[in-house]
Amino acid sequence: MEDASKPRPRWRDRLSTLLLREPEDRAELLALLNAATERGLLDAEALGMIEGVLDVSDLTVGDVMVPRSQMDVLRIDEGIDRFLPFVIDTGHSRFPVIGEDKDDVLGILLAKDLLRYFHAPKTFDLRATLRPVVFVPESKPLNLLFHDFKATRNHMAVVVDEYGGVSGLVTIEDVLEQIVGEIDDEFDYEESDDSIVPIHGHRFRVRASTEIEDFNAFFGTTLSEHDNDTIAGWVMGYCGHLPKRGERFEEFGLRFTVLRADSRRLHTLLVERIREVSPPVEQETEG
Repeated sequence: MEDASKPRPRWRDRLSTLLLREPEDRAELLALLNAATERGLLDAEALGMIEGVLDVSDLTVGDVMVPRSQMDVLRIDEGIDRFLPFVIDTGHSRFPVIGEDKDDVLGILLAKDLLRYFHAPKTFDLRATLRPVVFVPESKPLNLLFHDFKATRNHMAVVVDEYGGVSGLVTIEDVLEQIVGEIDDEFDYEESDDSIVPIHGHRFRVRASTEIEDFNAFFGTTLSEHDNDTIAGWVMGYCGHLPKRGERFEEFGLRFTVLRADSRRLHTLLVERIREVSPPVEQETEG
Protein backbone atom coordinates (compact mmCIF):
# COMPACT_ATOMS: atom_id res chain seq x y z
CA MET A 1 0.00 0.00 0.00
CA GLU A 2 1.32 3.44 -0.97
CA ASP A 3 2.50 5.61 1.95
CA ALA A 4 0.28 8.70 1.88
CA SER A 5 2.78 10.62 4.02
CA LYS A 6 5.38 10.60 1.23
CA PRO A 7 5.12 13.36 -1.38
CA ARG A 8 3.77 12.18 -4.70
CA PRO A 9 6.44 12.33 -7.45
CA ARG A 10 5.94 15.08 -10.00
CA TRP A 11 4.90 14.00 -13.48
CA ARG A 12 8.29 15.09 -14.81
CA ASP A 13 10.05 12.76 -12.36
CA ARG A 14 7.73 9.89 -13.26
CA LEU A 15 8.25 10.59 -16.96
CA SER A 16 12.03 10.62 -16.49
CA THR A 17 11.82 7.20 -14.87
CA LEU A 18 9.73 5.91 -17.76
CA LEU A 19 12.27 7.17 -20.30
CA LEU A 20 15.35 5.67 -18.64
CA ARG A 21 15.63 3.46 -21.72
CA GLU A 22 16.54 5.90 -24.46
CA PRO A 23 14.08 5.75 -27.41
CA GLU A 24 15.57 4.86 -30.77
CA ASP A 25 13.56 7.40 -32.77
CA ARG A 26 10.70 9.89 -32.49
CA ALA A 27 8.04 7.27 -33.20
CA GLU A 28 9.27 5.21 -30.25
CA LEU A 29 9.40 8.30 -28.06
CA LEU A 30 5.78 9.16 -28.92
CA ALA A 31 4.75 5.59 -28.25
CA LEU A 32 6.33 5.80 -24.78
CA LEU A 33 4.61 9.12 -24.10
CA ASN A 34 1.24 7.74 -25.14
CA ALA A 35 1.81 4.71 -22.93
CA ALA A 36 2.63 7.04 -20.05
CA THR A 37 -0.64 8.89 -20.63
CA GLU A 38 -2.64 5.66 -20.66
CA ARG A 39 -1.04 4.65 -17.36
CA GLY A 40 -1.85 8.00 -15.77
CA LEU A 41 1.78 9.11 -15.51
CA LEU A 42 1.13 12.00 -17.89
CA ASP A 43 -2.09 13.89 -18.47
CA ALA A 44 -3.48 14.52 -21.95
CA GLU A 45 -2.82 18.25 -21.85
CA ALA A 46 0.86 17.74 -21.02
CA LEU A 47 1.12 15.12 -23.78
CA GLY A 48 -0.36 17.56 -26.27
CA MET A 49 2.15 20.24 -25.30
CA ILE A 50 5.09 17.84 -25.62
CA GLU A 51 3.86 16.79 -29.05
CA GLY A 52 3.52 20.47 -29.94
CA VAL A 53 7.12 21.14 -28.93
CA LEU A 54 8.28 18.24 -31.10
CA ASP A 55 6.21 19.52 -34.02
CA VAL A 56 7.66 23.04 -33.72
CA SER A 57 11.14 21.68 -34.36
CA ASP A 58 9.92 20.42 -37.76
CA LEU A 59 8.05 23.55 -38.82
CA THR A 60 9.25 26.70 -40.56
CA VAL A 61 7.95 30.25 -40.44
CA GLY A 62 6.24 29.70 -43.79
CA ASP A 63 4.13 26.89 -42.29
CA VAL A 64 2.37 29.12 -39.73
CA MET A 65 2.54 32.67 -41.11
CA VAL A 66 -0.47 34.80 -42.00
CA PRO A 67 -0.21 35.09 -45.80
CA ARG A 68 0.44 38.46 -47.47
CA SER A 69 -3.08 38.69 -48.90
CA GLN A 70 -4.59 38.40 -45.40
CA MET A 71 -2.30 40.90 -43.65
CA ASP A 72 -4.14 43.76 -41.93
CA VAL A 73 -1.95 46.80 -42.55
CA LEU A 74 -2.06 50.57 -42.15
CA ARG A 75 -0.81 53.09 -44.70
CA ILE A 76 1.67 55.72 -43.69
CA ASP A 77 -0.27 58.50 -45.45
CA GLU A 78 -3.54 57.82 -43.60
CA GLY A 79 -4.68 60.09 -40.80
CA ILE A 80 -5.56 58.70 -37.39
CA ASP A 81 -9.23 59.53 -37.94
CA ARG A 82 -9.25 57.19 -40.96
CA PHE A 83 -7.43 54.16 -39.59
CA LEU A 84 -8.57 54.25 -35.96
CA PRO A 85 -11.96 52.56 -36.71
CA PHE A 86 -10.04 49.81 -38.55
CA VAL A 87 -7.71 49.31 -35.57
CA ILE A 88 -10.67 49.04 -33.20
CA ASP A 89 -12.60 46.74 -35.55
CA THR A 90 -9.81 44.21 -36.11
CA GLY A 91 -8.72 44.15 -32.46
CA HIS A 92 -5.05 43.45 -33.20
CA SER A 93 -2.36 44.72 -30.87
CA ARG A 94 0.21 45.32 -33.65
CA PHE A 95 -0.04 46.53 -37.25
CA PRO A 96 2.54 46.65 -40.05
CA VAL A 97 2.60 50.14 -41.57
CA ILE A 98 3.33 50.30 -45.29
CA GLY A 99 4.26 52.89 -47.87
CA GLU A 100 3.44 52.26 -51.52
CA ASP A 101 2.49 48.59 -51.10
CA LYS A 102 2.93 45.57 -48.83
CA ASP A 103 6.52 45.11 -49.98
CA ASP A 104 7.30 48.51 -48.46
CA VAL A 105 6.89 47.85 -44.73
CA LEU A 106 8.13 50.90 -42.83
CA GLY A 107 7.57 49.78 -39.25
CA ILE A 108 5.17 48.35 -36.69
CA LEU A 109 2.48 50.34 -34.87
CA LEU A 110 1.50 49.15 -31.40
CA ALA A 111 -2.17 49.83 -30.78
CA LYS A 112 -1.41 50.86 -27.20
CA ASP A 113 0.73 53.72 -28.52
CA LEU A 114 -2.48 55.36 -29.77
CA LEU A 115 -3.83 55.87 -26.25
CA ARG A 116 -1.65 58.89 -25.51
CA TYR A 117 -3.09 60.72 -28.52
CA PHE A 118 -6.77 60.35 -27.70
CA HIS A 119 -6.89 63.71 -25.91
CA ALA A 120 -5.11 65.50 -28.80
CA PRO A 121 -5.39 63.45 -32.03
CA LYS A 122 -4.08 66.34 -34.17
CA THR A 123 -0.64 65.94 -32.56
CA PHE A 124 -0.37 62.32 -33.70
CA ASP A 125 2.58 61.56 -35.99
CA LEU A 126 2.35 58.00 -37.31
CA ARG A 127 5.88 57.88 -38.68
CA ALA A 128 7.38 59.03 -35.37
CA THR A 129 5.38 56.37 -33.47
CA LEU A 130 6.57 53.36 -35.47
CA ARG A 131 8.63 50.58 -33.91
CA PRO A 132 11.40 48.89 -35.95
CA VAL A 133 10.28 46.03 -38.16
CA VAL A 134 11.96 42.61 -38.02
CA PHE A 135 12.24 40.63 -41.25
CA VAL A 136 12.61 36.83 -41.29
CA PRO A 137 12.78 34.35 -44.20
CA GLU A 138 10.04 31.80 -44.83
CA SER A 139 12.56 29.01 -44.36
CA LYS A 140 13.56 30.01 -40.82
CA PRO A 141 12.92 27.13 -38.38
CA LEU A 142 10.07 27.95 -36.03
CA ASN A 143 11.97 26.99 -32.90
CA LEU A 144 14.75 29.47 -33.80
CA LEU A 145 12.19 32.20 -34.40
CA PHE A 146 10.71 31.53 -30.96
CA HIS A 147 14.18 31.87 -29.43
CA ASP A 148 14.69 35.18 -31.26
CA PHE A 149 11.31 36.49 -30.13
CA LYS A 150 12.22 35.79 -26.50
CA ALA A 151 15.72 37.26 -26.82
CA THR A 152 14.66 40.49 -28.54
CA ARG A 153 11.21 40.85 -26.91
CA ASN A 154 9.65 41.34 -30.33
CA HIS A 155 6.20 39.83 -30.84
CA MET A 156 5.83 40.25 -34.62
CA ALA A 157 8.01 39.71 -37.66
CA VAL A 158 7.41 40.31 -41.36
CA VAL A 159 8.14 37.25 -43.51
CA VAL A 160 10.03 37.61 -46.81
CA ASP A 161 10.55 35.19 -49.66
CA GLU A 162 13.82 34.32 -51.40
CA TYR A 163 13.55 37.43 -53.59
CA GLY A 164 13.03 39.81 -50.68
CA GLY A 165 9.32 40.33 -51.27
CA VAL A 166 6.91 40.28 -48.34
CA SER A 167 5.04 36.97 -48.19
CA GLY A 168 3.29 37.31 -44.82
CA LEU A 169 3.73 37.99 -41.14
CA VAL A 170 4.17 35.88 -38.02
CA THR A 171 3.62 36.61 -34.33
CA ILE A 172 4.79 34.99 -31.13
CA GLU A 173 1.18 33.87 -30.62
CA ASP A 174 1.38 31.88 -33.87
CA VAL A 175 4.37 30.02 -32.46
CA LEU A 176 2.89 29.42 -29.02
CA GLU A 177 -0.35 28.09 -30.49
CA GLN A 178 1.61 25.30 -32.15
CA ILE A 179 2.54 24.15 -28.64
CA VAL A 180 -0.40 24.91 -26.39
CA GLY A 181 -3.25 25.13 -28.90
CA GLU A 182 -5.48 28.08 -29.69
CA ILE A 183 -4.96 31.06 -27.37
CA ASP A 184 -8.04 33.12 -26.52
CA ASP A 185 -7.67 36.85 -25.99
CA GLU A 186 -9.97 39.57 -24.75
CA PHE A 187 -11.64 39.80 -28.15
CA ASP A 188 -12.68 36.14 -28.19
CA TYR A 189 -16.14 35.37 -26.80
CA GLU A 190 -17.03 32.55 -24.49
CA GLU A 191 -18.65 29.37 -25.70
CA SER A 192 -21.81 30.25 -23.78
CA ASP A 193 -22.36 33.42 -25.82
CA ASP A 194 -24.46 33.72 -28.95
CA SER A 195 -23.23 31.92 -32.05
CA ILE A 196 -23.44 35.05 -34.20
CA VAL A 197 -22.25 38.31 -32.63
CA PRO A 198 -22.40 41.74 -34.38
CA ILE A 199 -19.05 43.55 -34.30
CA HIS A 200 -19.25 46.75 -36.34
CA GLY A 201 -21.26 47.79 -39.37
CA HIS A 202 -21.99 44.72 -41.49
CA ARG A 203 -19.40 42.50 -39.78
CA PHE A 204 -20.23 39.53 -37.53
CA ARG A 205 -18.20 37.10 -35.46
CA VAL A 206 -19.55 33.59 -36.08
CA ARG A 207 -18.76 30.51 -34.04
CA ALA A 208 -17.72 27.70 -36.38
CA SER A 209 -20.05 25.26 -34.63
CA THR A 210 -23.08 27.36 -35.66
CA GLU A 211 -25.64 25.15 -37.37
CA ILE A 212 -26.13 25.88 -41.06
CA GLU A 213 -29.88 26.23 -40.55
CA ASP A 214 -29.29 29.05 -38.04
CA PHE A 215 -26.67 30.67 -40.28
CA ASN A 216 -29.04 30.67 -43.26
CA ALA A 217 -31.85 32.12 -41.16
CA PHE A 218 -29.65 34.96 -39.90
CA PHE A 219 -27.91 35.91 -43.17
CA GLY A 220 -30.64 34.95 -45.63
CA THR A 221 -28.34 32.51 -47.44
CA THR A 222 -29.01 29.08 -48.92
CA LEU A 223 -25.99 27.06 -47.77
CA SER A 224 -26.63 23.36 -48.28
CA GLU A 225 -27.37 21.26 -45.20
CA HIS A 226 -27.12 18.02 -47.16
CA ASP A 227 -23.47 17.17 -46.41
CA ASN A 228 -22.72 19.27 -43.30
CA ASP A 229 -24.50 20.32 -40.13
CA THR A 230 -22.29 23.28 -39.12
CA ILE A 231 -20.73 26.27 -40.81
CA ALA A 232 -17.29 24.78 -40.07
CA GLY A 233 -18.11 21.72 -42.16
CA TRP A 234 -19.45 23.86 -44.98
CA VAL A 235 -16.34 26.10 -45.02
CA MET A 236 -13.98 23.11 -45.12
CA GLY A 237 -16.02 21.54 -47.91
CA TYR A 238 -15.99 24.82 -49.85
CA CYS A 239 -12.23 25.31 -49.44
CA GLY A 240 -11.36 21.65 -49.93
CA HIS A 241 -9.08 21.71 -46.87
CA LEU A 242 -8.89 22.92 -43.28
CA PRO A 243 -8.18 26.64 -43.77
CA LYS A 244 -5.64 28.50 -41.68
CA ARG A 245 -6.22 31.67 -39.74
CA GLY A 246 -6.47 34.62 -42.10
CA GLU A 247 -7.75 32.71 -45.14
CA ARG A 248 -10.58 34.55 -46.87
CA PHE A 249 -13.14 33.95 -49.61
CA GLU A 250 -16.44 35.40 -50.84
CA GLU A 251 -19.72 33.62 -51.50
CA PHE A 252 -23.46 34.41 -51.29
CA GLY A 253 -22.76 38.14 -50.95
CA LEU A 254 -20.61 37.49 -47.87
CA ARG A 255 -16.89 37.69 -47.19
CA PHE A 256 -15.67 34.86 -44.91
CA THR A 257 -12.41 35.27 -42.98
CA VAL A 258 -10.99 32.61 -40.65
CA LEU A 259 -10.30 34.28 -37.30
CA ARG A 260 -9.39 31.27 -35.20
CA ALA A 261 -8.26 27.83 -36.29
CA ASP A 262 -5.77 25.24 -35.20
CA SER A 263 -4.35 22.14 -36.82
CA ARG A 264 -7.52 20.17 -36.07
CA ARG A 265 -10.57 22.39 -36.45
CA LEU A 266 -12.08 25.81 -37.07
CA HIS A 267 -13.12 27.91 -34.10
CA THR A 268 -14.31 31.33 -35.27
CA LEU A 269 -15.13 33.13 -38.51
CA LEU A 270 -15.55 36.77 -39.40
CA VAL A 271 -18.47 37.20 -41.79
CA GLU A 272 -19.03 40.51 -43.57
CA ARG A 273 -21.94 41.50 -45.80
CA ILE A 274 -20.55 42.88 -49.05
CA ARG A 275 -23.92 42.98 -50.80
CA GLU A 276 -27.47 42.07 -49.95
CA VAL A 277 -28.61 38.60 -50.90
CA SER A 278 -31.73 38.68 -53.03
CA PRO A 279 -34.36 36.04 -52.34
CA PRO A 280 -34.93 33.55 -55.15
CA VAL A 281 -37.48 34.71 -57.71
CA GLU A 282 -40.43 32.37 -57.98
CA GLN A 283 -41.29 31.35 -61.52
CA GLU A 284 -44.90 31.88 -62.54
CA THR A 285 -46.58 28.77 -63.82
CA GLU A 286 -49.17 28.80 -66.50
CA GLY A 287 -52.54 27.75 -65.32
